[in-house]
Amino acid sequence: MKVIAVVSAKGGVGKTTLAANLASVLATSGRRVIALDLDPQNALRLHFGVPLDSIDGLSRATLSGDALRSVMFDGVDGVTVLPYGAVLEDDRRRFEAHLDHDPRWLANTLDSLGLDASDIVIIDTPPGSSVYTRTALCAAGFALNVVLADAASYAAIPQMERMIETYAAPRADFAGEGYVINQVDQSRQLAKDVLKVLRHLLGDKLFPGVIHQDEGVSESLACDTTLIHYDSLSQAAADFRACGQWLMARLDASAVSPRSVA
Repeated sequence: MKVIAVVSAKGGVGKTTLAANLASVLATSGRRVIALDLDPQNALRLHFGVPLDSIDGLSRATLSGDALRSVMFDGVDGVTVLPYGAVLEDDRRRFEAHLDHDPRWLANTLDSLGLDASDIVIIDTPPGSSVYTRTALCAAGFALNVVLADAASYAAIPQMERMIETYAAPRADFAGEGYVINQVDQSRQLAKDVLKVLRHLLGDKLFPGVIHQDEGVSESLACDTTLIHYDSLSQAAADFRACGQWLMARLDASAVSPRSVA
């Protein structure tokens, strides 16, 4: 299986929306995709038609000793959804303590699912440094870092790079990291200037396109679905598809030429 952790050093960059739409893109290409939510906001499910009143998810299942397969939902576009779940504050802290005690919990749990080599798991994480992001990076074969074309995202890049270097890079099965610039409004000169800086800084780690700002993104969420499902002809939908193709090309290339660890 291919495990992708979608991460960001700061909030408000549209990370969950990107994770959901990439899952949709890859699933519609014929791959089996699991969208796994490791963010206590429990918002990833909202893109896939999971009922709002559903409380089931991986946090509750883990604390009660239930199998994760028991809390998987069939979402739109053929994506299998594994929500975080709704838990009380005390239970959330217990779950976080469990992850802190066993950073490899997610990696071992995914191995136990018996997924095929071609199956894809996309993990949504909270912004910044957290036990959830650490757990995702300990399981991920690839880290996809979501940024905006603004000064705050530029300044925050080293924080996430340090986490990736600490928790993912030392593993021989980690294929590397990539960057996606989201919510771009190219009518703004500042955005154009920051794009140039980011392209120079990140080089071939950066998705060569961008995800354009698109009203359909918020409209699709209001309809409990992905933009790919809601308006497949929109500019952002085309951007998501291009990003998905780039991502799979990166992963397939790493499978042919495995990374060595000194």
